[in-house]
Amino acid sequence: MASITACLWFNGRIEEAAAFYVSVFKDAKITSRSHYGEGAPSPKGTPMAVTLDIFGQPFMLLNGGPHFSQSEAVSFMVPCETQDEVDYYWSRLTADGGQENVCGWLKDKFGVSWQIVPSIISRVMQEQNAAKTERLMKVVMDMRKPDVAALTAAVH
Repeated sequence: MASITACLWFNGRIEEAAAFYVSVFKDAKITSRSHYGEGAPSPKGTPMAVTLDIFGQPFMLLNGGPHFSQSEAVSFMVPCETQDEVDYYWSRLTADGGQENVCGWLKDKFGVSWQIVPSIISRVMQEQNAAKTERLMKVVMDMRKPDVAALTAAVH
């Protein structure tokens, strides 16, 4: 069966971005590279696309030029079991110019939006317990980087 591949539009820097994502996500790897040829919108030999595998999900980084930029309308969720995992991804993805946002959202230095999501959030949402969900969301709305202990305390 075919899978869906996320394609992220960049204006250059795709080799740098690919190396960054492979360094952040354990077991991530570059699966292919391509370059522009003669008569293309960029000079021959310029990187055109780099395809990555992150957590088994394919991502293509496309060097498409200045026409489009990243948007918070699309983000990628990173599930985390522990505070150590939250801290790891938060610090790596906000490094070197990334930006923190509220509710576990952030932008990396390339402008790509990520959500760092402790597993307790998914578990509580699946329980469909309105009182627990309300308490949890009240805490989530007041945080930037998720705090697993505070989230856990909110639902117990």
